[in-house]
Amino acid sequence: MRKLAEIEKQYLRKEPLSFAVGDNVDVGVVITETVEKKGKLEEKERVQLFSGRVIARRGTGVNSFFTVRRIVAGEGVERVFPVHSPKIAHVKVTGSARVRRAKLYFLRDRSGKSVRLRERFDRDLRTGPAAAAEAGGASA
Repeated sequence: MRKLAEIEKQYLRKEPLSFAVGDNVDVGVVITETVEKKGKLEEKERVQLFSGRVIARRGTGVNSFFTVRRIVAGEGVERVFPVHSPKIAHVKVTGSARVRRAKLYFLRDRSGKSVRLRERFDRDLRTGPAAAAEAGGASA
């Protein structure tokens, strides 16, 4: 079991993603496109945003995933992302909601105003090393 944990450790994300179920997030997904230039094929990478509400987190270690749901043209679209995938460029928390469930699957059956959740104000939305340095500098 220890050998498996050591092998998985090299695939874990260096800086963990900090978000919770109920948060509105912008997930930056790395998209690889093939472009033809002067008869040669080139691969270009770009970051595409997927914005929505986190409705579930599951798993531990390399096998951890989170599900993001958003409404596009009146249809609900859900996408499951691996937390430690190199295809995830960033996850930015844009809002936070007060929830009392670990899984928000009940939102699938709702539409319109009933999808709204209570906003949470006690959480600092700024994450990452810049926010940590700023918080450390303010207390010193």
